[in-house]
Amino acid sequence: MIADVETYLQHLAAERRLSPHSVMAARRDLAKLIQLVGSTPLADLTLTDIRGAIIKLRGHALAAPSVARHLSSWRGFYHFACRRLGYHHNPCVGLRPPKAAKRLPDTLTPDACAQLLDAATSDAAAPESNPVLEARDRAMFELLYSSGLRLAELVGLDVSGVDLVSGETEVIGKGRKTRRVPIGSQACAAITAWLPLRAPLARDTAALFVSQRGSRITPRSVQLRLDRWARRAGLDQHVYPHLLRHAFATHVLQSSGDLRAVQDMLGHASISTTQVYTHLDWQHLAQVYDTAHPRARKKPA
Repeated sequence: MIADVETYLQHLAAERRLSPHSVMAARRDLAKLIQLVGSTPLADLTLTDIRGAIIKLRGHALAAPSVARHLSSWRGFYHFACRRLGYHHNPCVGLRPPKAAKRLPDTLTPDACAQLLDAATSDAAAPESNPVLEARDRAMFELLYSSGLRLAELVGLDVSGVDLVSGETEVIGKGRKTRRVPIGSQACAAITAWLPLRAPLARDTAALFVSQRGSRITPRSVQLRLDRWARRAGLDQHVYPHLLRHAFATHVLQSSGDLRAVQDMLGHASISTTQVYTHLDWQHLAQVYDTAHPRARKKPA
């Protein structure tokens, strides 16, 4: 049973080229299934067994999206097992995940983005500030917002992957798929200012963004540095790297209305994933309407 799961996880990593994070999530979900069904071999599970496992998950107060993710992992395993491991049936066939209200992603307004990226400049010369790290951070955060990068894509960038002349960068996204995205002028300027400061640090790495020790910067370091910048800029909401990606998508869509272009720049396999930003755009328009239209709001009694 464990050997079958390991074979499937190797398939996810080597053949489907999923990220370590995705493989680890699948490992946890399958381990949970094994725990829930007890000693019954995975090859012998029935539709009733899977239903019972889902009921137990809901009984543990697991949210609907988490239950849906578990079921998706189980379904993927059985689809693979029936094709490659000799399993005779897929007990997940016909099961639908519990419905959950779609939650719109958080985002930042254009003014908040400007406050984040511009206001911190006045503090760059403070005694406790490190000018080298300030330049690096500015380049990272400008690039996140300018190009809508995922955090893993940002930390995975090499110097050779950025073309400041053409204003483009090539990134490796989910499933090891590459795409080219534009870099805005302010991000180009920030990277140009960072590169001479990077050279003395990065002796043995091709990474564009490095730590004080000269190694490729870690995702956690980016998260902590961005949180520090946001607090220093006086923003009253939690700011994290993916929030800048949401802001990029929302602001480009509001300005252009070109959903397909936003899909390509974000690297979404399906346009339905990108369409969530049309809901954010409508939410913004509805707020404008409620504020501006003289007959939009109820008159006080």
